[in-house]
Amino acid sequence: MKIVFFTHPNFLGHQSMPRYANWLARGMKGRGHQVNLWSPKGFFSALPVSNKSLKKWLGYLDQYVIFPMQVKTRLRRLPPDTLFVFTDHALGPWVPLVKDRPHIVHCHDFLAQRSAIGEIPENVTGQTGKIYQSYIRRGYSLGRNFISISYKTQADLHRMLYESPPLSEVVYNGLTRKFTPADDVFLLREELSRETGIDLSAGFILHVGGNLWYKNKVGVIAAYEEWRNRSKQLLPLLLIGESPDDAIGARINSSQYKTDIHPLAKMPDDFANKAYSAASLFLFPSLAEGFGWPIVEAMASGCPVITTDEAPMNEVGGQAALYVSKMQMGDELRWRKECASVIDRTLQLSEEQRAKVVSRGLENVSRFSSELALDKVEQVYMRVGSCISLRREPEFQN
Repeated sequence: MKIVFFTHPNFLGHQSMPRYANWLARGMKGRGHQVNLWSPKGFFSALPVSNKSLKKWLGYLDQYVIFPMQVKTRLRRLPPDTLFVFTDHALGPWVPLVKDRPHIVHCHDFLAQRSAIGEIPENVTGQTGKIYQSYIRRGYSLGRNFISISYKTQADLHRMLYESPPLSEVVYNGLTRKFTPADDVFLLREELSRETGIDLSAGFILHVGGNLWYKNKVGVIAAYEEWRNRSKQLLPLLLIGESPDDAIGARINSSQYKTDIHPLAKMPDDFANKAYSAASLFLFPSLAEGFGWPIVEAMASGCPVITTDEAPMNEVGGQAALYVSKMQMGDELRWRKECASVIDRTLQLSEEQRAKVVSRGLENVSRFSSELALDKVEQVYMRVGSCISLRREPEFQN
């Protein structure tokens, strides 16, 4: 099968979406399909402009004026059985270009879309943002075939569409990196202590995530403080991800436990892998997610997971995670006390009880095999393409 993947442009600086697109492309190429990736190139956005707002609008010219003209030219040279895959529904404005040809739209999370229509009070969207999200929605709503990364995402998709699509499937993400439990947790903690200069020998509480509102990093800090207030244990908190923004930095600096709260930015992947394996527990009380990758990564590393009892976090965590309620605006005190209690119970587990939690996590992770996910994606692609596999044909041209 001939497949064209539409991807986000490099000049936007995204990380997770290009990684997902490359994972799809490699997987389909490895299965014998002919693969091309199409994305806008920086022309206007490459101009030496220091004004961030102006640079953003120049990027829009590249994405929504120049690139569509290039696509229309390329389409005339492609055979009619080419499958067009949009690796993110946020690429919706390009869907009309191929709406009458075989196509699929991958859907991740609809948080920006939901915020734009006032469903998420924690993330208010400005007027221009609402217009932009409406533009995206009008585009992907012309799509006919969709793959969502969770049933929560699929449910949000169906609410956003103006009519039911002919095809809508759920395919969970697949782990693309290797995560394994530590052979010797104590030796690994000593190694991490040397690497960071932080005493981690007794263990630590871990959070992995960026500064986006839905990651609830301020909530992580509040829950940790509440637990410290009631516990005699002195475990530090490691925050792996982006450098703290002003709000999160101020929250850390105002904490009475600030010397034990350690943000670690720009750490290599292997460090995060080791941190998962060495942590006493993984705290991930997100307000919302599209999927919740770190839940799976922590479980695969043999680490107990505490996360939010809301979809898709509980969809991904299944029976293997420990749950807290979602933090609600105006109810932070009750929530942080609940979190502190769950943290304390998790840390007080006997060796046998902890081993059972870890075992359930490792069993749960088997649902998120990369090869299994790619096999399911390929099956959907073949259905949409309405043809049998045409492998090892000559490469088609741009």
